[in-house]
Formats: sequence, structure tokens, C-alpha cells
Amino acid sequence: MIQWFPGHMAKAKREIEENLKLVDVVMELVDARAPFSSQNPMLQELIQHKRKIIVLMKRDLADEEVTKRWLQYFEKNDLKAIAIDVNHKDDINQLISLVKKTGLEEQQKMIEKGVKPRSVRALIAGVPNVGKSTLINRLANKKVAKIGDRPGITKQQQWIKVRNQFELLDTPGILWPKFADESIGMKLAAIGTIKYDLVPNQDVVAFMINYFNDHYPKTLFERYGLEESLDMWDTFVHIGKRRGALESGGQVNFDKVAEIVLQDFRTGRLGRITLETPEES
Repeated sequence: MIQWFPGHMAKAKREIEENLKLVDVVMELVDARAPFSSQNPMLQELIQHKRKIIVLMKRDLADEEVTKRWLQYFEKNDLKAIAIDVNHKDDINQLISLVKKTGLEEQQKMIEKGVKPRSVRALIAGVPNVGKSTLINRLANKKVAKIGDRPGITKQQQWIKVRNQFELLDTPGILWPKFADESIGMKLAAIGTIKYDLVPNQDVVAFMINYFNDHYPKTLFERYGLEESLDMWDTFVHIGKRRGALESGGQVNFDKVAEIVLQDFRTGRLGRITLETPEES
């Protein structure tokens, strides 16, 4: 069992709890390469009956066919979901429309009670390093959120105007206290959500290689020229020699191999890969 819940995460949880009553809709950002594992069960507990939109981030890095199946899965479970690439203007515009429409549906209840309508308000939340800051900057059409590539960096909460369509409340990225299922921790480490020192990179890459062999058998051949299924040790050695991850004396540096495979995966050089399907989750 992997446990990780520093003090600033507990503080972020309290802040989200307090601010939920101010908003009409919650945007939960998940990574399209692990849409189930990057959903935060603690957030669901907090928001309860509040309207929610699941935003599958980084769709450009995920397997397109699997992403379609995930969207169908969420729809079947009465959850609004959209997959986006933050660098795609149409995706951003579709998200803005969906948030406003969902928020107005919620506000309709207040209008029926005679309450004067106000701007739609949304809260944006998600696991660390999911691309939240970049999305906020795209929504606001200017740089309002700092972008960092180290998971677990928190920022102060702030209201942001989104093109006169709605107001957005930013929150720090939060993780839940523990991952009872070790594979969830592995997937979150693979996509860069949890810190490098929490799960050893070699273990994460071994998990990924097994998954690739089962679901994307051509991946390792196309990137590293791996022509047959080798055991894990020989796979690392082959990739290390192929990519020059060697120490003095010609020994393969396994840590360096793990870094190479992780970077190739995270940047899309291994192709569009999703680490879980609705049928498996």
C-alpha cells in the first residue's frame, strides 16, 4: 500500500470543502492515459451531489479508441465528460460551453426559487501535474496560473474570469491519502502525478513494459528494436544498449533506462498509449 498525504494536501482538502458552497459546477481534471486511476475518490466524497464534469486531459497522448470507450463509460454512468487537448482551440471552446450550460442548469433551481441569477461559478480540481495550470491559462486567454512540472506544488486559491462566460476557482492539486491498489500508484507514477521518490522508477517501468507487452505489443519493437519478448532484465539491458544508457565499463545503467522509457512515454514518443480501459477498471 502506498501512502502519501503531506500537510499541504490536508489544507487543500479543507479549502475545497469550504469553497464548494460557492460554486455551481465542479470540473475534475483526470489524465486521459489513466482516467480511472487519476480520479480522486476523496474529491467525489467532498462534492457529493454537486454537478460535475470530468475533463480528460492530454487526449493527444492517449489512445484515441480507448478514450472514446472511456467517454461512453462515463456517459452510461450519468457523468458528463469531455476529452481535450489544451492546445486545440475547438476543445477549449467546447469545454467553456459545457461548463456554462451545466452551471446554468444548476442555477435554474435558484431562479425558480426567486433568487436573482449571477455569473456561473465553477471549481477546478484534479491530481497534481495533470495540466491544470496550462488549462486555466487557455481558458482565461492569458497567463494567470503558474506552471510547474514537479507534482505536489500548491498555489493559493484564486477566482478567474473565463471570457465573460463564467468565473473559475482554482484549487491546489490534491491526492488522496493512500492507494490500496498498487497498480493505481504505478499508473500515477507513470503519468507523473506522484513524486519520483515515492515509487522507484525501475518498478514503474517494469509495470509499464508488462502492460505494453499485453496491450501494445509493437511499441517496444518500434521504439527500441525489441524483436522478441524478453524477460525484464534482458529488456532493460537491450534498451540500455540501444539508447546508450551505459556506465564506464559498458554496464547498463538501469536507472537511466527507466528515465528514458518514462520520458518517451510522457512525451508521446512511444505513441498514443492508455494504461487502463473501462473494462479493466
